[in-house]
Amino acid sequence: MRYRVLGGTGIEVSAYCLGTMMFGAIGNPDHDDCARIIHTALDQGINFVDTADMYSAGESEEIVGKALQSRGNRDDVVLATKVHFPMGEGRNRGGNSRRWIVQEVEESLRRLRTDRIDLYQVHRPDHRTDIEETLGVLGDLVRAGKIRAFGCSTFPAEQLVEAHHVAEKRGLPRFRTEQPPYSLLARGIERDVLPVVRRLGMGALTWSPLASGFLTGRYRKGRPIDLGTGRAALHPARFDPALSGTTAKLDAVEGLTAIAEDLGRTLPELALAFPLAHPAVTSVIIGPRTAEQLAAALKGADLVLDDAVLDRIDAVVPPGTNVYHPDGVWQPPALTDPALRRRPVTDRAAGDPVAEEAAAG
Repeated sequence: MRYRVLGGTGIEVSAYCLGTMMFGAIGNPDHDDCARIIHTALDQGINFVDTADMYSAGESEEIVGKALQSRGNRDDVVLATKVHFPMGEGRNRGGNSRRWIVQEVEESLRRLRTDRIDLYQVHRPDHRTDIEETLGVLGDLVRAGKIRAFGCSTFPAEQLVEAHHVAEKRGLPRFRTEQPPYSLLARGIERDVLPVVRRLGMGALTWSPLASGFLTGRYRKGRPIDLGTGRAALHPARFDPALSGTTAKLDAVEGLTAIAEDLGRTLPELALAFPLAHPAVTSVIIGPRTAEQLAAALKGADLVLDDAVLDRIDAVVPPGTNVYHPDGVWQPPALTDPALRRRPVTDRAAGDPVAEEAAAG
């Protein structure tokens, strides 16, 4: 396993990061089986484990905590988790406020059975909270020894720049990493996020390299898709073959499968190798649900994509383009809140009705 320095922190992490979103009720509810997957990953040289408080409502963190405690090698593992999404019912139980982060970091530490988190990440932007507030509390947690470094996940490029500017202006610690979605079918971040990450000296930990399952080889053009099992059951609209978006993904999969077959490799192996070819990417998050899925991912760790292969990929999915929208759980408020993109009705016309009435009178 190759190791890379994480966003200027001096912390070395493996090129594969073990993602644990599928551990717990949403994926694999067998805690012992999940622990074996974690231990196998560590035995194979992966030293980077990523989870989040909201994965299976905290169950994923609990699984990771037990697995690392039973192994007894916490100091050899770079442990990452996240905060932002609501945890339980009631107000002020989510977001990026000082109040919530101070409260929730203690819950994550308890579930993870540790006294520190190596990388604490803000899971999504929060337009209700000043970024200065968020950076300030994260800096306080670093000084308190509860976290070692902090980053963000799925932040637009402009918000990365804003956070960096505020940190510089206010003398606050800055985000060291960004965790964006990136795959053969979702290359939009090549336009802005990844260039900004490089310019700011941040690390990038990319998620969903298998494009929510479309790059596993399980879904092919002309074959029926069972909307009642796996990822398709969780998000049937993303897999419905009657939708044009699904057709576009399946068309791209055909072209990419041909490239993988010409290399004598599987489509998932091609998909996992692709993000690592980008100079801004530090580590690719693999999220196995089973031991077999982990073994399949590790099998492709030796694959190197040369320029000729990358040129062929560019011809199927052009650089900087998304075949689908990779983040299904967050949209900018400027799009979701009509009041932020619509002037008052009385102020929408090009002409001035008051002036026109005065002139007519």
